[in-house]
Amino acid sequence: MKIKILALALVAVAACNPKEKENHDMGHMEHEMEAESHEMHEEKPAEAAKSPRTTAMAMTGGNHIHIDYSAPSARGRQIFGGLVAYDEVWVTGAHKATSIKFDQAVLINGKELKPGKYGLFTIPGKDEWTVILNQDWDMHLADDYKDANDILRIKVKSESLNETVEALTFDVKEKDTKTTTIAMSWDKTRISFDVVNAN
Repeated sequence: MKIKILALALVAVAACNPKEKENHDMGHMEHEMEAESHEMHEEKPAEAAKSPRTTAMAMTGGNHIHIDYSAPSARGRQIFGGLVAYDEVWVTGAHKATSIKFDQAVLINGKELKPGKYGLFTIPGKDEWTVILNQDWDMHLADDYKDANDILRIKVKSESLNETVEALTFDVKEKDTKTTTIAMSWDKTRISFDVVNAN
C-alpha cells in the first residue's frame, strides 16, 4: 500500500512540474532543429556560374600577357545591339571589369605602354569597335569608368563569324617572337589587335 501511494505521489509531482516538461520539450525542439540544420548544410551540387571568371594568357619574347575576365554565355539572346548596346562603353565581359596585364613595356598601335595592369573596355559598333585601355581596372562593370583615365584608344574592325561562339572568349596568341595577337569572340562577332614588345 505504501509503495502504491509513493508511486502515485511521484506521478503527481512529475505532472505538476512544468519545468521538467518544458526541459523535455526544449530538448525535443533542439533535436529537431539540429536535424533541420544538418539537412540545410548537406552537400548539394553547386550551380555552375552563368559568367565564370576565367583567364587567357601567353608568353611572347619573355613578356607574359595575362587577361582576367568573366565569360557570359549567349543562351539564345541577341548579344550585340541587344544585351550589349552599341556605342556605349562595355566592360568586355560581365561582373568585375576585364583586366589585362603586361610584364614588360609594349607598343599598341605605335603607342608605348608601361608594364602593369589596365582595365580593358570596349565600345562596340556594328562594323567598328573602340578598344580602350584605362588605368583603372578594379571596378564592378563600367560603373566607375572615367574616360579621363584612358591610357589608350584604338579603332578595330569587327569580323562576322560563321559559327556561334556560345561563351565570350579571349585568345592571347604569340604571332612571332615580338608580337602577340589578342582576340575577343562572342556570338558571331570577333575583334582583334596586336601587341608588340617594346624592348
